[in-house]
Amino acid sequence: MVVDDEILNRKLIEAMLKPQGYQVMVAVDGEDCLSKVQQEAPDLILMDIMMPNMNGFEVVTRLKSQEHLALIPIVMVTALQDVNDRVKALEVGADDFLTKPVDRMELRARVRSLLKVKAYNDHMVNYRQELESEVAKQTLELKNASIKIADAHSKLRDASLETIFRLARAAEYKDEDTGNHIISMSRISALLAERIGLNSDVVERILYASPMHDIGKIGIPDRILLKNGPLNDEEWSIMRMHTIFGGQILEGSNIGFLRLGEVIALTHHEKWDGSGYPNGISGARIPLAGRIVAVADVFDALMSKRPYKPALTVEQTVDIIKAGSGSHFDPMVVDIFLENLKDIIKLWENAQAEQHIVLDKSHNLDTIHIS
Repeated sequence: MVVDDEILNRKLIEAMLKPQGYQVMVAVDGEDCLSKVQQEAPDLILMDIMMPNMNGFEVVTRLKSQEHLALIPIVMVTALQDVNDRVKALEVGADDFLTKPVDRMELRARVRSLLKVKAYNDHMVNYRQELESEVAKQTLELKNASIKIADAHSKLRDASLETIFRLARAAEYKDEDTGNHIISMSRISALLAERIGLNSDVVERILYASPMHDIGKIGIPDRILLKNGPLNDEEWSIMRMHTIFGGQILEGSNIGFLRLGEVIALTHHEKWDGSGYPNGISGARIPLAGRIVAVADVFDALMSKRPYKPALTVEQTVDIIKAGSGSHFDPMVVDIFLENLKDIIKLWENAQAEQHIVLDKSHNLDTIHIS
């Protein structure tokens, strides 16, 4: 684009450049230039300085202030010889100078050189835009892949947990009165773990590992497991083996839920004073998860009807657990249990309600998924 208020100057420059294959736009003054570049931005501007209404310095300032026009090379074409004028032109953003009268060879050389610079700048801008676009595309693809991986992990985790839950139910399935036992005791165990102050990962593991506490009962004969009355010494020694069986079923896994399930299966019948089974360990030697599940398991068992006993009231159940503090149970766990008794009773009642829904819907597992 040639910007000059003198028609002869415009035609002279056109005559020098068109034979070289350049397309030449013209503007008669600064306002005309600013208007036309918005419609079609040129690759190079040859700008006169001394023009009416708006001189070349003002036009350059306004052009360079617009991001989409700032990289267009501007050559000041002027008869001004003063150094201060040249310095001012550089300060406002001009890229080069040509002195009037313009030499044809010098004009062509300057134009050719600056167009190469413009082409390189355009290439770099386009490359940056393409790079940014590619980075954005790759970022989106990574984000989508991450979402898919997280979704797949979630589905795998849900499938694993459902399998654990179904296996735990298999151990309880022989006795319909204990069908909801694994729901209520696991939720109570998780609540106790949370109120004790264990971190969320541990709480979640206890929630999903505790249903496997009695999985070893699958190896206990029905005549003992479903006996309508107290067990004799021989039967009781066989019943106690369910802790060993449970540990054996779950041992050797590298999955956190199953490892913790093994610990709970082996230790939830150990007692604080060492009189429990299968190993007679006592106090803090009993893993905390086992101590927590011991309280939750006994609470639910006492509150529920069994072949050998009726369900007890809340008051009777709480009295028994209080009496067992320091002998059967870890006193700290009992204290947390008592402090959160209202929430525990609510969890237990909800589990009973869910069990009725399950029975009404032919054991639809979706309605009893632990939450």
